Amino acid sequence: MSNLFVGLDIGTCNVRVVIGDYDENGEFEIIGVGEAPSTGLSRGVIVNIEATIKAVRSAIEKAENMAGVEVTSCYAGIGGNQIGSLNSKGLVAITNRGKGNREINQQDIDRVIESARSISVPLDRQILHVVPQVYIVDQVQRTKNPIDMIGVRLEVEVHIITAMITTMQNIFKCASRAGYQIDGVMLKTLACAQSVLTEEEKDLGSILIDLGGGTTDVIVIADGAPVCTDSIPIGGNIVTSDISQVLGIGMDNAEKKKISDGCCWSNLLVEDSEILLPGVGGRPPFSVSRRQFCQIIQPRVEEILQFVREKVYSKIQGRKLSGNIVLVGGGARMSGIIELTSSVFGMEAVRIGLPANHGGIVEEYRSAAFATATGLALASVEQSKNSPDSDEKGSSDKKHGVKDALKNFFKDFF
Repeated sequence: MSNLFVGLDIGTCNVRVVIGDYDENGEFEIIGVGEAPSTGLSRGVIVNIEATIKAVRSAIEKAENMAGVEVTSCYAGIGGNQIGSLNSKGLVAITNRGKGNREINQQDIDRVIESARSISVPLDRQILHVVPQVYIVDQVQRTKNPIDMIGVRLEVEVHIITAMITTMQNIFKCASRAGYQIDGVMLKTLACAQSVLTEEEKDLGSILIDLGGGTTDVIVIADGAPVCTDSIPIGGNIVTSDISQVLGIGMDNAEKKKISDGCCWSNLLVEDSEILLPGVGGRPPFSVSRRQFCQIIQPRVEEILQFVREKVYSKIQGRKLSGNIVLVGGGARMSGIIELTSSVFGMEAVRIGLPANHGGIVEEYRSAAFATATGLALASVEQSKNSPDSDEKGSSDKKHGVKDALKNFFKDFF
């Protein structure tokens, strides 16, 4: 495993990379970021190995040049429709350890989690994460940490996340052929949650929506643990396609104009200014009003958010969420997205998720688009502490110290 902490976000439209390390004061900081266009994916699934390898190599090299380091391994994210999830329960008896002492220890926790993960998984899938939600001692006491409690019966409720085996293999293959080792793979929305959600938001119940190019992924976290995860197989690319089809311009130009002039909430348009668009096939440039441009974008983005709302509320089954809706991904940078989301969900508690400040000489990573890559770099920090070869580094990490919140959030994921 590398001494660096590298997050690799392979997205439908872009590959983004964040490199982190400890500074001279023992604080984790971001020292390099890189981004490259991605053409090898469709709706979050790798469909062109060579194009993806090229994009991965390009993004990592940009981050390496910025940081002045050489990357050998990275921590990758996975998302989209190839992800599945379900909630499960486990139950074990606490054995009498000779003196009438039925004190719960780590072995009991390991056993009850193993019991919860003993589910039937399709042959084309593998379990990616088993995340404990709550432990129950003797059917009465609900706790996040039952260590040292006395009881005869231990139950656990967990959220299990599965991934397509072939998708995992393609991620490893692309990284390997690009010249890098994969230290681990994590669900993208979990990485985003660690990167942008506060402890209060995790406890109160919040919805994190990752507005990607090919898919829109969502995770609900309540009482500090995932409640449900899901994915919608449409994203920003369909908005770009609508612009291209309606206005008769190429996809590349439609994407550029969407980013530079796009707005998905018409009430923000005070003046009906004009947007200049390039002609196709020798036709001269032409202009459309910003309001007309918005009328193409807003219905489609609203449709995506409505799909998310229906999926989430059908799964949480009336569970009260008192936290925020947090938006990340490239689509979260669009003007009016907060107002539109607030309208669709009927609540004012909506914000853009920006990664916390981890120092460094660049601020590029403090963007909703880099939330996943930053969260993956943080996941790499935690995994390095738990790896078998971390003894040497472990003493250094203990001395430096990683925030308790980071440790508590990740410790049960793997």
